[in-house]
Amino acid sequence: MKLEWSRRKAAFLVVFVALSLVAYRVNFSSVLGTNNQAFTLFQFFAPIGGGLFNPFFGAFSALLAQGLNFAVFGGSTDLFSLLRFLPPVFAAAYFGSRSKWNVAVPLACMALFWMHPVGAQAPFYALFWLIPVAAKFAGDNLLLRSLGTTFTAHAVGSVAFLYTIPSTPLLWIGLIPVVMQERLVFTLGIAASYVVMSTLLDALSAKVDLRALRIERKYSLARVIE
Repeated sequence: MKLEWSRRKAAFLVVFVALSLVAYRVNFSSVLGTNNQAFTLFQFFAPIGGGLFNPFFGAFSALLAQGLNFAVFGGSTDLFSLLRFLPPVFAAAYFGSRSKWNVAVPLACMALFWMHPVGAQAPFYALFWLIPVAAKFAGDNLLLRSLGTTFTAHAVGSVAFLYTIPSTPLLWIGLIPVVMQERLVFTLGIAASYVVMSTLLDALSAKVDLRALRIERKYSLARVIE
């Protein structure tokens, strides 16, 4: 039975990674301060793998999808581009885990930001990363979990940018209102992606054994309608 469940989970993982690759090819917005970097629908979709599988498999699926995308379509090999593999990985781990230890990531990013000479001159920017800490202790709520998830990814990505690409304190200060709008959109995108997948899997579970997955049926629209 365990072997059968492992095979099913592996099969679902392949399907999820394939869907992630499709999402990876749809650009959403450019990354400010760079010439060839963009956010894609992958940033909406990848984190929910942590909820559908578990934190480890979710993080692995995010890393695998990015690696396959790089292998097939190519991409930049500068340090910042390679470090951009990390935000979706940590986002998936945060989204899928109920552990309070996840707050260590945004807190570590705050420390790293303030330790940098440029970051130290824009200290208020790093206060964004108290949001995933507060969200983790605020209870089980999809919007709060999605909010904490996207700001965890934001923390990791921002520190990667700070340490690899020249910037100024004015740049970070000027980004504060942009981040507020951008992360609200990402929060809603992650939550919507999870609701859609939960609804589809809930409906599919009537015909297919999906016990290898973690389906939170309270987020299935079919259950809400009932």
